[in-house]
Amino acid sequence: MAATHLCVFCGSAPGGHPDYRRAAEELGAALAPAGLGLVYGGGREGLMGALADAALAHGVEVVGVIPQRLHDAELGHPGLHELLVVDGMAERKAAMAARARAFAVLPGGFGTLEEMFEAVSWAQLGYHDKPVGLLNTRGYFDRLLAFLEHAANEAFVRPEHRPLLNTAPCVPSLLRSLAIAPATEPLSA
Repeated sequence: MAATHLCVFCGSAPGGHPDYRRAAEELGAALAPAGLGLVYGGGREGLMGALADAALAHGVEVVGVIPQRLHDAELGHPGLHELLVVDGMAERKAAMAARARAFAVLPGGFGTLEEMFEAVSWAQLGYHDKPVGLLNTRGYFDRLLAFLEHAANEAFVRPEHRPLLNTAPCVPSLLRSLAIAPATEPLSA
């Protein structure tokens, strides 16, 4: 099966500013002109829910992957094209990665960061060659990016591995960095 979906990691909380929700909605809507589906954590709340709702409203195929425990807590989105219920988090991430053409990371907490670092680690180790992009809405990831520079300066992140994580301030730049910009938008902009 060809990977035709953007895998998005993001928070199940809405965050403390409406710009986070707007960015999630913008990304969901932008997948339609890019000809991509969405695969994500399957939640109905927070940025996850906003992302999925916007994608669905624009005719994007949306696949959620949710662990049984979260499904049992009724946290899954009821309106998706497909909701895969899996045993645990490792199976969730593997199922999402299998459908992914690329990975995008929006603001979120521990789970989002763990998913992002695993995707980047897999790329570093050669388990996949899919791009990973970080949407740095409102500078949310600035301190994390500064830490990664510190880790590189301290020789824990090799210089050739630092570019494995693309960073973008807005959705169009994110899609360009992942080489999935809509056909109507020039890649050189």
